[in-house]
Amino acid sequence: MNTSASKSSGSVAALSAMMFLQFFVWGSWYVSMTGWINQTGLSSLTALAYTVCPLAAVFSPLFLGMVADRFFASQKVLGLLHLIGATFMLLLPLCVAGTSPDTPQNFFHPFILLLLGHALCYMPTLGLSSSVAFHHIANPEKTFPIIRVFGTIGWIVGNIVVTLLPGGDKSAGQFYLTGAAGAALGLFSFLLPHTPPPLAGRKTSVREALGLDAFALMKDRSYLVFIICSFLICIPLAGYYQQARNFVDFSAFQAPTFIMSFGQMSEILCMLIMPLCFARLGVKKMLLIGMLAWVARYGLFAAAAPERFQAFVIAGVLLHGICYDFFFVTGQIYVDKATPHAMRGQAQGFFVLVTQGLGMIIGAFVFGELVQAYQPAAADQAPDWYHIWLWPAIAAAVIAAVFVVFFRPDRTGARPAATPTEASLAEKK
Repeated sequence: MNTSASKSSGSVAALSAMMFLQFFVWGSWYVSMTGWINQTGLSSLTALAYTVCPLAAVFSPLFLGMVADRFFASQKVLGLLHLIGATFMLLLPLCVAGTSPDTPQNFFHPFILLLLGHALCYMPTLGLSSSVAFHHIANPEKTFPIIRVFGTIGWIVGNIVVTLLPGGDKSAGQFYLTGAAGAALGLFSFLLPHTPPPLAGRKTSVREALGLDAFALMKDRSYLVFIICSFLICIPLAGYYQQARNFVDFSAFQAPTFIMSFGQMSEILCMLIMPLCFARLGVKKMLLIGMLAWVARYGLFAAAAPERFQAFVIAGVLLHGICYDFFFVTGQIYVDKATPHAMRGQAQGFFVLVTQGLGMIIGAFVFGELVQAYQPAAADQAPDWYHIWLWPAIAAAVIAAVFVVFFRPDRTGARPAATPTEASLAEKK
């Protein structure tokens, strides 16, 4: 008994360390890189830089469903992808330093291409790390949240370490830090418990890998409203990731990336109170609170802009926990409950494709154009942050209004019965 318990606690410790490094890698560049981008005169590439992860999120289900989940042990794929991704990050500052000022600042700039290479390696590991964790824990509902919270801690620590680097978040050292952490996780992954490919011997298709069979679920009006509103709300979300660090810097904070980590700190609290909130509020109110928090966050940013009112800025950043957890985590739970068993995997994949993929890609470009529209002609003048944040606040409010009127989920909580097509899919599995 003691040996079994020791092995179990050892697995949880190893999986928690894996999750810590998994999100440390992401947190040590994703928010902070705009400081370096501005410092190196590459600000025109900001919008493109924030399309690489959404683009990779579109393709990662294909890689996972067609290759990784069918032929190779998950921990080995995880290790190899992190090692290759680390290489891209370690090369990034060197290649950019070797470019001339005349290098065209478009999608084919070395900075964007190397960042894309890293993202294509990194995004599939989000699903792989979760798969490895789920395979080795006996009680996912109880144990996985404990493991996953170490990921949030890893993101926060990544932000803090970048802040402490010489030059802070304006330094290229953040990319070396990311590369070193990725290489460490890559090597560590080969020491994780063996995790066989979950779909070994099973046929799959591009349509199934992308979750496109889940289109059938949108015959239900509430589910259709949920998917459309989820897609639309991710457009202003892209603006938060792309420009919030710059706005915090504009607001005269000394360590903007550290201030941004307050959002992840609030996530930890939100994850702890979510089960209680869910029992009392239900799906619709939880999703609506998440949407309204986005309205409040962008409204606080807009109100803070004219006088650089720092209390409003911090309040807006702290709302990130409610914005993200109440909407996306609740959304995943709703998808699970509203979907027949045979379609759950595809439905979750489609939800990620629509939100973290397509919504964030469009949002990156839309917000890039919005910033350009309110950028003064004089290079030494700050953008018109009031209007830059006002429009996302209005957009989020309209989306929330549509959602509250048209979203009417089934109150019974029963999982819908499988259609003949869905039953056929289940038999193939």
